[in-house]
Amino acid sequence: MRFVDEAEVRVEAGDGGNGTIGFRREKYIPMGGPDGGDGGDGGSVYLIAVENVNTLVDFRYHAVHRAQRGQNGMSRNCTGRKGDDCYVQVPLGTQVSDFETGEVIGDLTKIDETLLVAKGGFHGLGNTRFKSSINRAPQKASKGSEGEHRVLMLELTLIADVGLLGMPNAGKSSLIRSVSSATPKVADYPFTTLHPNLGVVSVDDLRSFVIADIPGVIEGAAEGAGLGLQFLKHLSRTGLLLHLIDVMPYESMDTPVEAAKKIIHEVEKWSEDLANKPRWLILNKIDRLPYGEEDDYCQAIVDELGWTGPVFKIAAINGKGTRELMFAIMNFLEAERRKDSDQE
Repeated sequence: MRFVDEAEVRVEAGDGGNGTIGFRREKYIPMGGPDGGDGGDGGSVYLIAVENVNTLVDFRYHAVHRAQRGQNGMSRNCTGRKGDDCYVQVPLGTQVSDFETGEVIGDLTKIDETLLVAKGGFHGLGNTRFKSSINRAPQKASKGSEGEHRVLMLELTLIADVGLLGMPNAGKSSLIRSVSSATPKVADYPFTTLHPNLGVVSVDDLRSFVIADIPGVIEGAAEGAGLGLQFLKHLSRTGLLLHLIDVMPYESMDTPVEAAKKIIHEVEKWSEDLANKPRWLILNKIDRLPYGEEDDYCQAIVDELGWTGPVFKIAAINGKGTRELMFAIMNFLEAERRKDSDQE
């Protein structure tokens, strides 16, 4: 199934039912008073975040969602039935905004969380409501108000603890396959990843985190080149970025340092917040380096970059160094969660 992370959808709440004009007509009660009932409220439209939906692709084929109109009032002071609400299922991590104004309406980040996006119309009043001491037989009832109609822009941002960042063919897909049950495509050519992938990493029975792989970022991405920038927003919710570098690229014109600098530059142009997230340097494919020269070669890359943060050396293809990396990530995330709890 094609991954779709943006969709335009129209939602229409139900109109309120009209009030009715009625009078009691019973045997031996020739002058019965008003008994017209109120209408029912119109149904509202809600979005609800569910776990088993992973894409917005369904909205390409079902772009209008309507709630039910309220029933009109009836005689004998009977109120019309309320219109049924409409619940629209969306993936976890969906941000909702008004298409016309750009106003952000809400962000669905928890399972079963609901968001009211179109309120149903208010019911009309029956003529019983207009009875008074000076108007015993009112010939007046009100109509229900119209339900809200609006066009929404839905944007899906995957919710992950850790995000992978790097040039095409840096080994991001190989890493996520190595440490989780996710199975993104892996091949010896760039752009094998065409949509984001999520994987759950279990470091032991009770400790786990979610890792996200997005298409590789290339130079000029901030101006629309390549696929990676389109999906960089999926890293915005992560707590840690892993910047993967291919230490021994096959056919690239860029050295590992040049490739790393291009990625950093594109991320800084796209979002200052993303650029300021904690980021670790992951030197991948060290299995290609001559035996005994790994440490010196990797240290030269670190020195040339002027990198001062954590550095890990791995070979994702055979799992070398990945276990130590995953445990370090888990410890980092748990420490960050404790900080957040203390601040609360």
